[in-house]
Amino acid sequence: MSLSIIIALLLGIFSGYYFIPENIISNSEILITIALNILILSVGIDVGSNKSLIENLKKKGLKLLCIPLCIVAGSVVGGLITGLFFKVSPNISLAIASGFGWYSLSGIILTSLCNVEVGTIAFLTNIFRELIAVITIPFLARYLNYYTTIAPAGATSMDTTLPLISESTNSETAFISFVNGLILSSLVPVLVPFFYSIYK
Repeated sequence: MSLSIIIALLLGIFSGYYFIPENIISNSEILITIALNILILSVGIDVGSNKSLIENLKKKGLKLLCIPLCIVAGSVVGGLITGLFFKVSPNISLAIASGFGWYSLSGIILTSLCNVEVGTIAFLTNIFRELIAVITIPFLARYLNYYTTIAPAGATSMDTTLPLISESTNSETAFISFVNGLILSSLVPVLVPFFYSIYK
């Protein structure tokens, strides 16, 4: 999945530089808006299609919220510290950190809100987060505990990294992982524009 995304990005850069006419590039905001709406719609479809999710949430209680809340706090603090280190304004660093690994959506939102450069940084930052998650999940499950495998995955813990988490842990952790990804995916389209605008 990540390899195909990277290849698509490189092909896009190559095409934009050599082949795509300027008048199409200048109107790319329309395509970005359409893609953004489709991605947000897909989150809603995931929520609505999972009919047993609410019952399972009731059984687990509010304890399920601890993991995503800690991931949000850790990502935001890490983004702020990294932004200070690289002299990036707080609103941009916090917005990038709030992608939680959802590279396509966060990249599109920040391209629309700010510019292509910031959108690309958000895109690559969150791709690297997923790649790091894929590498570290088996080690975290083996040497720390099962719940720690969810943190690096972020929003991808409900889809692309869920099979790896399930394989490395157990069914209970896999369910918590799915809920975590669902919550974080729902927060991305809210927190990215919020942080971008609040500190401007």
